Amino acid sequence: MHNYLAQLNEAQREAVLQKEGPSLVIAGAGSGKTRVLTYRIAHLMATGVAPWNILALTFTNKAAREMTERIGLLVGSESAHSLWMGTFHSIFSRILRTESEKLGFPSSFTIYDTTDSKSLIKSIIKELKLDDAVYKPSGVLSRISNAKNNLFTAAAYKGNAAFLEEDRGTKRPELARIYEIYAARCRQSGAMDFDDLLLFTNILFRDHPTILDKYQQKFRYILVDEYQDTNFSQYLIIKKLAQQHLNICVVGDDAQSIYSFRGAKIENILNFKNDYPGHNLFKLEQNYRSTQTIVNAANSLIKKNERQIPKEVYSENSEGELIQLIDAFTDNEEGYLVVGSIFDQITRHQLRYDDFAILYRTNAQSRIFEEALRKRNIPYKIYGGLSFYQRKEIKDLIAYLRMVVNPDDSEALKRIINYPTRGIGDTTLGKLEEAASYHNLSIWQIVKTPEKFGVELNKGTLNKIQGFREFIEKFIDLKPNHDAYLLTQQVATESGLMKELHNGTTVEERSKYENVEELLNGIRDFVSSNYQEGRPVQLEFFLENVALYTDQDNEKADDRNKVTLMTIHSAKGLEFPHVYIVGMEEELFPSAMSVYSPHELEEERRLFYVALTRAEQRVTLSFAKSRYKYGSPTSTSPSRFINEIDPQFLKTKSLFSKKGMSDFVTDSSQEISFKERGSAFIKPSRPGMNLAAQRKLQQMNTNSSQSFVPDPPESIKTGMQVEHQQFGTGRVILIEGEGGDRKALIFFEKLGEKKLILKFARLRTVK
Repeated sequence: MHNYLAQLNEAQREAVLQKEGPSLVIAGAGSGKTRVLTYRIAHLMATGVAPWNILALTFTNKAAREMTERIGLLVGSESAHSLWMGTFHSIFSRILRTESEKLGFPSSFTIYDTTDSKSLIKSIIKELKLDDAVYKPSGVLSRISNAKNNLFTAAAYKGNAAFLEEDRGTKRPELARIYEIYAARCRQSGAMDFDDLLLFTNILFRDHPTILDKYQQKFRYILVDEYQDTNFSQYLIIKKLAQQHLNICVVGDDAQSIYSFRGAKIENILNFKNDYPGHNLFKLEQNYRSTQTIVNAANSLIKKNERQIPKEVYSENSEGELIQLIDAFTDNEEGYLVVGSIFDQITRHQLRYDDFAILYRTNAQSRIFEEALRKRNIPYKIYGGLSFYQRKEIKDLIAYLRMVVNPDDSEALKRIINYPTRGIGDTTLGKLEEAASYHNLSIWQIVKTPEKFGVELNKGTLNKIQGFREFIEKFIDLKPNHDAYLLTQQVATESGLMKELHNGTTVEERSKYENVEELLNGIRDFVSSNYQEGRPVQLEFFLENVALYTDQDNEKADDRNKVTLMTIHSAKGLEFPHVYIVGMEEELFPSAMSVYSPHELEEERRLFYVALTRAEQRVTLSFAKSRYKYGSPTSTSPSRFINEIDPQFLKTKSLFSKKGMSDFVTDSSQEISFKERGSAFIKPSRPGMNLAAQRKLQQMNTNSSQSFVPDPPESIKTGMQVEHQQFGTGRVILIEGEGGDRKALIFFEKLGEKKLILKFARLRTVK
């Protein structure tokens, strides 16, 4: 037995050793999925399979890079780098560049990111004189993306009666026309967006059987990571490539399928048994990440889902702490309590900031926690925020580089034709765009000879356009003999971009200059490492890397020792010792849109399962009884998901019986009973709650309110211990004003300082 096989448990080893035929590896959270993929590839190579006959598909560059490094340690780095391993988009773009002429694209085609696509769509909407409040660019792009991922080209979309009827129903009858123009403009610019990389790979294999056969013969063994996250377009490519040899191994977890909004289909993994009869099934059920309590709690939750492949995940780690619960009166108090808990854990146990993650359902929730962290001087980072490569100054320089590689890239041209300022204004650009649209050409083709296409410009403007054209052409000529770093350095200097940024006087402007320097450092590192590994160092290969970057590839070393804030969707694949899952309320988590759809509710439950299983040692759930929505405080109810966890794994048991109603949960560490805290703000009309339960809750709320009798405002003095029905207990620090204008500055134990007008405050003294 090879030495590396001894490092696997029995279930992992069986999955690695099964070399031939279709295999489905169901990998529970923290069960060593990456290790199995890595060792399976290494084992294939160790038993005689050439690396270039292995195709391994991942969802992030980071995952591909880490797996390549691990495989290199097992079988040698040279062999590992000969693998066809990477993200779906990077592998398929590589194939498309080789076969581009069959599709009528240049091999140097540009890959448009979301910003580029939205910019182009915005231009088309303006050109068609449509209302951008109805035809929102992001919504239009989402519709086009969904069509492409289901393999509907612009022509197919235009001919689909159901799509057209749906668009009329949403008051957007021109969507098909926008899609048609968008597709044509991309082709004119020699550009593909991310969805095109999948769409055109499918078209390539459909229309060119000999090319499909070539890649089927080449890829004798196919491995796919996170198979539950594949969409229809990805699924079809994989199925076609695996048709001949049937040596396909997919790894994933149906319980972590959470990306249906991106087109991911859980059916792909659930129906693997139908696609590949006689397949081998392996279950990785030992969780190495989390405590027994966390694993058992997650199991008790996910069992509520009907659509799943049964498995029993277990842990042999320590039993660990019970899951903590924090309840707050308001969303602001929730931020204060959660951050207070983090601060307490850090100081009490000498922990690092990066041991902690705050996970939320929506990005909008981050603000309150950011403010609370700043007040405590706790450093934090927002994961999935603005990527380095999305910063304006970086996109400006990248646009110059894109023009050098593909001058027909109209979105890049529009970005930099007058930056830094060279006297080519919006009016001139508008004329160039109009001519390009009329003649079905890229703007660059018009720029080369504007007079040929009837563009009326004065001599001064023509000279400026000629100067821009000559500048780009100079670097196009230099490109074959310069590596990416030398070429970029010259472009950044000679374009005037570096001078423009260097002359800035503010801290922000200086920061932009430093960001461009950081980009140059990154390109130098790219060239250096590629030289050492025998890989190409030309500019187009660097741009390919940048275009296919994902959020997880963007972490900087100086970002590491900070509390992490992120959506649960962004947290998938990550792990932290301490996890706080916040906003655990009905209509927030699960979302309001999901509660009436069984399939969507199951996905929300899988999302909560993912959140729970990010934690290694400790989980804390928090919720508020009142949350600001649309500028007004709205009463909220605890999430049904809290009640779906077996109560033996929760530190605090329910205060309500389970007779047909959801439990209201509170944090026992606060040692304040329901009656003492006042109204629970339970919604009487909560879905699924019977009438008797609603009345009981209303009565409890009413009784609770009636039991709180405030003291006369004039009796409140400095130094008194007081209680507020919503804010809890606190001490009066200062009284100011006279009569009806008297105000009290009060330090509340759980909320900090608040200034209240006494005649409205309804305070009572604590004896």
